[in-house]
Amino acid sequence: MAMRVETMPLGMLGTNCYLVWEEEGDGTCAVIDPGDEAVALIRRLESLQLQPRYILLTHGHYDHVGAAAALKEAYPQAQVYLHPADYQAPDSMLFPLRTQLAAVEPYGEGDRLQLGGLTFSVLHTPGHSQGSVTLRCGQALFCGDTLFAGSCGRTDFPGGSMRDMMASLARLGALEGDFHLYPGHMEDSTLSRERMDNPYLLQAMGR
Repeated sequence: MAMRVETMPLGMLGTNCYLVWEEEGDGTCAVIDPGDEAVALIRRLESLQLQPRYILLTHGHYDHVGAAAALKEAYPQAQVYLHPADYQAPDSMLFPLRTQLAAVEPYGEGDRLQLGGLTFSVLHTPGHSQGSVTLRCGQALFCGDTLFAGSCGRTDFPGGSMRDMMASLARLGALEGDFHLYPGHMEDSTLSRERMDNPYLLQAMGR
């Protein structure tokens, strides 16, 4: 079945929230990085007649998790996933999630989540934060604040590491084939395009 992806830039920082579902599926979906504007997000889910099964967080910074608690309240059946390194980090940027939402499922390297015929595979890609992940689904990469079109995520926040970022970028660059990139901010891209002209990815790949 075909995968559908809808992008909703949310909040003051325009964080990309992604709704992912099967075109001819049962109406369940994954919500990736519900950063803010819970009311608008819930209204859009209702208009698409979608029910979240998963709320998947690429990392724990406030601009990516701000609507997670409200979304969980509206859809109690949805499971919220976050890498434990970010959920447990002593970082004030995680404040909204830790204080508002206790039921968070851990996921990390090698974990797989099934949504009908779609499989989300978890790649641990630290650098922007210790618990940053990239979610691979078919030929799509939901890479949070690891890889952007023409750039990469900041590493100067608590838990960030340029060394880890370079290793994570090198790993993504080495994936076989091409992928559609859905980053945490700004426009989408493709891995082949970024391999050609993204200076951070090129540096990480030793080119």
